[in-house]
Amino acid sequence: MVSTDFKKQVVSQLMELEQTSQLPSSRFATTIGIDPGRWSRLKKGDLKGVLSDSRFITIAREQEIKMGAQKDWKTVNTSTFAYITSLLATCHSESISVLLVDMADIGKTHAAKHYARANRDAVYLDCSQVKSKQLFVREIARRFGVSNTGRYADVYRDLVFYINTLPNALIIIDEAGDLKYDAFLELKALWNATEGNVGWFMMGADGLKAKLNRGIDSKKVGFAELFRRYGSSFRQVSPAGREAVDEFRNDQVALVAKANLPQGTDIQKLLKSSRGSLTNVRNIIQVMNRRHEI
Repeated sequence: MVSTDFKKQVVSQLMELEQTSQLPSSRFATTIGIDPGRWSRLKKGDLKGVLSDSRFITIAREQEIKMGAQKDWKTVNTSTFAYITSLLATCHSESISVLLVDMADIGKTHAAKHYARANRDAVYLDCSQVKSKQLFVREIARRFGVSNTGRYADVYRDLVFYINTLPNALIIIDEAGDLKYDAFLELKALWNATEGNVGWFMMGADGLKAKLNRGIDSKKVGFAELFRRYGSSFRQVSPAGREAVDEFRNDQVALVAKANLPQGTDIQKLLKSSRGSLTNVRNIIQVMNRRHEI
């Protein structure tokens, strides 16, 4: 059973997120998957029976709520972070589309999520969780605070109508290589329906590049058209060449480690243990922090 303290922490941090989002309360509630009436009750301190324990856990996970004495992770202006943030800002302000394909574990997702949290009307989607057409479109609608229940055709039309009314909107599509074929076709349709009004930023690893190239080479309907809409090119931040890549990874890992590791840590030992992986660095530092708390 989820404790009352856990629920209070979740609600408290969600209220902070609501302030940051600058969205009306009812629309913010929709973006986090809560009925607006229930969200109003939660903010008033009514925790009993409003949401199930499992729903509290899901929302805390999705919104990356920090519990207890868990330390904040400091974001560092690595080369990946700076490059992706700059591209996102351009897509957002100019309503253009960019396709970025690069190796895994260099901080692409962290940069994209950070931008979406910090900028109104910018939404982030992890397509590994919404692979089909319906899940994909309904999730975009939810992220914008548009009702995502009911008939799919109505959800689609309401979403298109709403985002076309925004002065600037940005949709960040991560893990795009996981999308099913019907979702790729719907992505093209959404682009057509919002052309000039919405910025699109699609990114993934080598699997996305291979999927698009296969679709184009086999003349599969939609792939060449979609690629053209994203500038007919693959952007990347990492350099070419094994030695340059190793140096690029190690430089990023060192910056992130220095900003987040506990005092007194042997940074050289940590860097060696990380093997150039940002994920490994974060896992190692989180373990260290828990031991310090004990």
